[in-house]
Amino acid sequence: MTLNVSRRSLLSLGAGFGASAMLGSSALARAPKLGTQTPYWHRFVLGDAEVTIVSDGPLPLGDPSGTFTGVPKEEVKKMLADNFLSPDNVVLEQNSPIVNTGDKLILFDTGMGTSKMFGPTTGRQQKSMTEAGIKREDIDAVVCSHAHIDHIGGIVDDGGKPLFPNAQIYISQTDFDFWTDEGKLGSPAKDFVVHARKNLLPVRDRIKFFKDGEEFLPGVQAIAAPGHTVGHTIFMVSSAGKSFAFLGDLSHHAVLLLERPRMEFSYDTDPKQAAESRVKLLTMLAANKIPVMSYHFAWPGYGHVAKAGDGFHYYPEPMQMTL
Repeated sequence: MTLNVSRRSLLSLGAGFGASAMLGSSALARAPKLGTQTPYWHRFVLGDAEVTIVSDGPLPLGDPSGTFTGVPKEEVKKMLADNFLSPDNVVLEQNSPIVNTGDKLILFDTGMGTSKMFGPTTGRQQKSMTEAGIKREDIDAVVCSHAHIDHIGGIVDDGGKPLFPNAQIYISQTDFDFWTDEGKLGSPAKDFVVHARKNLLPVRDRIKFFKDGEEFLPGVQAIAAPGHTVGHTIFMVSSAGKSFAFLGDLSHHAVLLLERPRMEFSYDTDPKQAAESRVKLLTMLAANKIPVMSYHFAWPGYGHVAKAGDGFHYYPEPMQMTL
């Protein structure tokens, strides 16, 4: 009997036998699933300084309706979906740069600390620092963009003991006065006031206030950006002719509040003033092509903003890898 088998059939048959042999082989290694991630830190060079970004972990806000306002909720959900993001659960990052100038080790913002107001995924800044090889006792300065809980929550531990025992604390006086005001404990901002008092009052003797435009640490200049809070501040960080702007909460979201920068955010003390600050400062940063680092953008939050129509577009910077 003669079989009429084409070359294509033989190739297919051979591939099938090969796959069967591979699947049936007991000699193949069966590697276990690891279930682990890379450490939550990233390091790069800025002029003569070294910058290490550490994470306090993801901060989920949930459904954007009621949080991002001034735009129809259907449009907000579409903007998220069009950018391959969940339209039902907005998740922010918490990225803190630690700048080693050679003379000082400066941490910007401290995360949620032990508070679980926004769920169990926050509060890992100390762990991230350990993973990065940075000791909390080596921090010389803690710079706070404002006094909201996710930025000052990690200044002290649950017992009120300072987590950075050798650090000066820097914040705007207007924000300090506003959020530690005992008279606001009966207001809707009570939870934020409680945590500001918990974290700032135990270190009151270490706090120094900066002013708008002041270079209060070598290579660190304060730039007032009010609206999110009364004393919200961004910082220009410079070394050997290189700079980046730490945005704090100038924009919480790289899509929603950049594409539509006049959209309002419910956690802003004065949403319209916050939008004015956002447009003004992002326009300046985009025009001067100054890199930005945002506390809440997707990890590690470092990149560039450029004008795009009536808004802006964020371009993440490729991660620097050193051997």
